Amino acid sequence: MQISGSSALVVGGTGGLGAATARRLHAAGAKVVVADVADDKGKELENELGIRYVHTDATSEESVGAAIEQAQALGPLRISVDAHGGPASGGRLVGKDGKPLPLEGFRTTIEFYLTSVFNVLRLSAAAIAEAEPLAEGGRGVIVNTASIAAYEGQVGQLPYAAAKGGVVGMTLVAARDLAPLGIRVVTVAPGTFNTPAYGAAADRLEAHWSTQVPHPKRMGRSAEYAQLVQAIIDNDYLNGEVIRLDGALRFPPK
Repeated sequence: MQISGSSALVVGGTGGLGAATARRLHAAGAKVVVADVADDKGKELENELGIRYVHTDATSEESVGAAIEQAQALGPLRISVDAHGGPASGGRLVGKDGKPLPLEGFRTTIEFYLTSVFNVLRLSAAAIAEAEPLAEGGRGVIVNTASIAAYEGQVGQLPYAAAKGGVVGMTLVAARDLAPLGIRVVTVAPGTFNTPAYGAAADRLEAHWSTQVPHPKRMGRSAEYAQLVQAIIDNDYLNGEVIRLDGALRFPPK
């Protein structure tokens, strides 16, 4: 699929993975809309690159819909990338005090890391379906973000692992659902990535994970995530797949 001239929505586009993706798609000629809640960072990207930033709550149908309208105003929407984050709860299923993991924290994590991904997926798909078909009937591609925690969630990660497992589980079904419309769906499952979100802890985390990633012995870089997203968009035969991007890392129990 041709990136140049297409409109692209990047949800969570002010974060490490999202911002790198917005930069790469912009450089490839896409008309990019960054949808997020970090207004200062969003405005910085808007001023730097000349893209459009829209304050967007991924959990809200109206908010995501407004961002999609902004993207469609720039051109036919053919690309949707979701890399947004949010609050996540954790803890052992039964704590040392004998109390079960709170239900509310689980619900909140599912809301931000699964339900809102579904929200963006469904609304983006409906909008991409309005575009004119290209070669072989293709209209566009949707890229979601899971985590290797979907496969090897660590102790205390049950809500997050459940949410990311849900994103993995939606991938093939969504691809099958959207095939008649010429829309592909692919999910990236990153391992440990060194993003600005870690702040001062980034060096400490880099030192920790560099000994555990088989090769290369370091955390992932946002540009590598963005590079994979572009490869997914470019390759029309890549569909219904979850791609691990983790340097062959497999999370240990702790």
